[in-house]
Amino acid sequence: MKRPMRMLALAGITASALALAGCAGSPSTSSNNGSGKTTLTITTWDYADTPEFKALFTAFEKANPDITIQPVDVPTAADYEAKITTMLAGGDSTDIITVKNLTDYSGYVAKQQLVNLDDVEKAAPSDKLAGLDSYQYKGDYFALPYRTDFTVLFYNKDLFQKAGLAAPDNLTWDQFAQDAAKLTSGSGANKVYGAYVHTWNSLVQGISAVQNGKDLTDPSDYSYLTDQYNMMLKLQKAGDIPNYGEATAQKLAYQTEFETGKAAMVPMGTWLIAPLLADKAKGVSVPNWGIAQLPQITAGQPIVTDGGPTGFGINKNAKDVAAAKKFIAFAASEQGAEAVASIGIVPSYQSDTITQKYFGLAGMPQDDLSKKAFAPDSVKPDIPVNPNAAAVNTVLSQEHQLIMTGSKSVSAGIKEMESLVKSQALSQ
Repeated sequence: MKRPMRMLALAGITASALALAGCAGSPSTSSNNGSGKTTLTITTWDYADTPEFKALFTAFEKANPDITIQPVDVPTAADYEAKITTMLAGGDSTDIITVKNLTDYSGYVAKQQLVNLDDVEKAAPSDKLAGLDSYQYKGDYFALPYRTDFTVLFYNKDLFQKAGLAAPDNLTWDQFAQDAAKLTSGSGANKVYGAYVHTWNSLVQGISAVQNGKDLTDPSDYSYLTDQYNMMLKLQKAGDIPNYGEATAQKLAYQTEFETGKAAMVPMGTWLIAPLLADKAKGVSVPNWGIAQLPQITAGQPIVTDGGPTGFGINKNAKDVAAAKKFIAFAASEQGAEAVASIGIVPSYQSDTITQKYFGLAGMPQDDLSKKAFAPDSVKPDIPVNPNAAAVNTVLSQEHQLIMTGSKSVSAGIKEMESLVKSQALSQ
């Protein structure tokens, strides 16, 4: 039975430990490094600047002194997906593949490149793992999550106070637009935008899909995207958010726009929390910030946001499946959660204890709204696992750019999405 997705809750969950040292599975050839230890290889991206990997690997090695982890690093995060695709196609034997997103996962499982992990899933605290159900493919699991992220609204408390606005608690998108207009001030180099909406198509299409209960891999009718696009274009025309074309050309960074006070509100994934905390610890000037729930279509409805897990799968050509399963079980456990939460990453494993430790980190906002934002009613993937997910997203991204730059009207762009997804993405 498919388990429901759950997110971090602030009450009513009892923490439990996970002991999976003896995960079942058929081990392949051991990768002994000559010192009596097993060497486990795991793909990573930008290892030096992605501290979650080191935190998790160190914690695992401490708990399992007979296993050494060797990162197989792709230096640039943007190149990760292409590199892993090439590695797997070429028969690479790296033991564990870090699954960066569900689109990539769709491709791996469709090509049968990952080991079945049903035995690990059954032994894991599955009811505590946010995002686990997103990895279910035809009834089976080929990855387990160690972290989960979802979109919230980051906001600058001082700019809200200066504008005489209440904290953005449970806004509708109409109210978000109204606040953005009131928060916009100045001009030129001194301009402060009411909001910054990054250039990713998921921040329009994905959010609209999950809040309308739709599936972006179904091109039968994308008309539900109309209102969200009209709102974004109106904000852009009014100068309340940066122009899409300029943001793309200038390669604006959402973290920089928020951290430097250039944008009062930024809808973004919870992954932004970790760098904000890290910069604060390093003495970098960081605004007085908080998080609120992602705005909704109508008021008084359950809070629905988009998001998904990051996890680990085992390469079908892995040298040591048994050790790899042991690591994945650890990453999905309370111990793994403590390791990643300690540096500001939202772990998949959820409990009162983990949540309290997370909000106990230096620099974390302590207001009730920020804590409430961590318990949305529903988190759904913007594009669910589907063999055609990558092709669908390519089409949607192209049309998103054309709409946001004014090269196509909203209605023309939506019609083209429907046509091209049917004729190109779903015909592969």
